[in-house]
Amino acid sequence: MLLTYQFKLNPNPEQVVILETWRELLRRHWNYALGERLDWLRRTRSQIDRCSLVSEPIGEIPEKADYYTQASDLKRTKELFPDYKSIYADCQQQNLLRLDKAWKRWLTPDKKGKRGGRPRFKKRGDISSFTFPRVNSPKAGAHLIGNIFELSKIGEIEVILHRPIPDGFEIKQATILSKADGWYCSFSLEDKTVPDAMPWDEITTATGIDVGLEKFLTTADGQSIEVPQYYRKAQSVLARQQRQLARKPKGSKNHSKQSNKVAKIHLHVARQRKEFHYHVSHWFVNSYDLIVFENLNIKGLARTRLAKSILDVAWGAFLQIMQAVAVKRGKLTLGVDARNTSINCSSCGKRVEKTLSIRIHSCSCGLVIDRDWNSALNLLKRGSVGLPIPGCGGLDSSQPVKQQVSFVNLRCSRYTACG
Repeated sequence: MLLTYQFKLNPNPEQVVILETWRELLRRHWNYALGERLDWLRRTRSQIDRCSLVSEPIGEIPEKADYYTQASDLKRTKELFPDYKSIYADCQQQNLLRLDKAWKRWLTPDKKGKRGGRPRFKKRGDISSFTFPRVNSPKAGAHLIGNIFELSKIGEIEVILHRPIPDGFEIKQATILSKADGWYCSFSLEDKTVPDAMPWDEITTATGIDVGLEKFLTTADGQSIEVPQYYRKAQSVLARQQRQLARKPKGSKNHSKQSNKVAKIHLHVARQRKEFHYHVSHWFVNSYDLIVFENLNIKGLARTRLAKSILDVAWGAFLQIMQAVAVKRGKLTLGVDARNTSINCSSCGKRVEKTLSIRIHSCSCGLVIDRDWNSALNLLKRGSVGLPIPGCGGLDSSQPVKQQVSFVNLRCSRYTACG
């Protein structure tokens, strides 16, 4: 199992200049390598005995550019541009490897037939990280000794270890990245003792969760978590800072300083949201053995007029974090089809048509509960077939027909790295 621990670095001013220089040189190399690939693609788009209907460059067809040819040209690049001699060779190779992966995602569809977008040329500052693929090995360019991180051609940098690296974990690689409030290092850790998933017949507690915008989510137990709306609450401050940014001349130092202020606000909102997701995920994993969630087309929903609210709650990021936490704890998660979960009655199965504005599910069988609660019960019913868990089939006639949804408040005041 691979985990990622991120720590803040404390480089001196000279090292900051070196890190910024590496970023810029790697950006230029990315653009040059991408240009080579696109040029080869344009010249070989049509067969040699046919003419393209689109105007194409005329001339000698270059050799096909891939990772191996471009990596072998690194020696010639350093001869033509001596500045690249100051960059550790493995970091340059990893930069080309990133481009190669993005190129293959664009040209080669995955198992579902989907492809990624075309790799783009990077503007200044777009590349914010570079990777050392080996750490603490004899030929590695990075060594972590205590709280000192020694990097080849950069020197020793202090690492703020806010939590210890667990014993038995092996550091596979390190990624140096720049954020609005400084430099960080993400260590990729490998733990070979992966906990086994809980057997299906040993599950004793299960729940279904229905995500929404009025409430962040509702469980099959009737508990709900309110939407924190971190971005909405920061909009007024963000708007004021962005107005000040618009008044600054582009390219000036004042524009750069104000742009950093705006970036720090976005970073703070993202950290608040991430900590909230981790708190909720740990609460679920501690409470249930099986968590059933709905498979939603979040990208499609984000193209509607509710896009800002949907992106603010970040359902996709939360579900990804929750599944990762469950794997580390040996718990189970299951995604099921979400169609008709809020329309079908969780007690009798009858269809009860309703619009989005109707938030109460009222069925002729006598069941009157919150719409999201009814959906969560249906999700649990679909995902826990065959499990001897009470309540998997919905509410029965002996339970109250009207029940108020309780709220579980999980508010986070500051960002902490939850693992």
